[in-house]
Amino acid sequence: MPTSTRTRTPDMPRVLGIDPGSRATGFGVVDGEGAQLVYRGSGVIRTGSGDLPERLRQIFEGVSAVIAEQTPDYLAVEQVFVQRNVSTALKLGQARGTAICAGAIRGLPIHEYSPRAVKLALTGTGTAAKDQVQMMVRHLLGLHGQLQEDASDALAIALCHLQQSRLGIRTQTALASQWGRKS
Repeated sequence: MPTSTRTRTPDMPRVLGIDPGSRATGFGVVDGEGAQLVYRGSGVIRTGSGDLPERLRQIFEGVSAVIAEQTPDYLAVEQVFVQRNVSTALKLGQARGTAICAGAIRGLPIHEYSPRAVKLALTGTGTAAKDQVQMMVRHLLGLHGQLQEDASDALAIALCHLQQSRLGIRTQTALASQWGRKS
């Protein structure tokens, strides 16, 4: 999908969203301020079926390469959703930790969101189906066609962070004005 030709401004933060997985880690990059959202890119880091340490290295290098290319201001990562299979949850946690380390080494502020919080931010309900979330991602970013599922989830995480950031700034401003302080 093409990226926007608009240039980045200092008041428009860039967020790298990560949907961690031990075999497929989605990433999505969005610039945003207020209602203005700009899609910058997305994709999936595929690691194959090798040993877990080798897959974690590939995730680290892949996320590091995206950070170097896209120069995000923030890293937003989905929290681990514990399923029935403990082994799968542990591998997912290790993939997530690897992506977080790639951002932390580069000094990025790291923000974590539950799957429910991401769904709620994009659709208004924490129980939305994946296709509803993907539809909102395409709508908000003006994208056409099908997105890879992991990439779409990563873009949703980035969009969730931008929304949460705006809410935090509004809350700080409201509290400061209530108490007669400037934010």
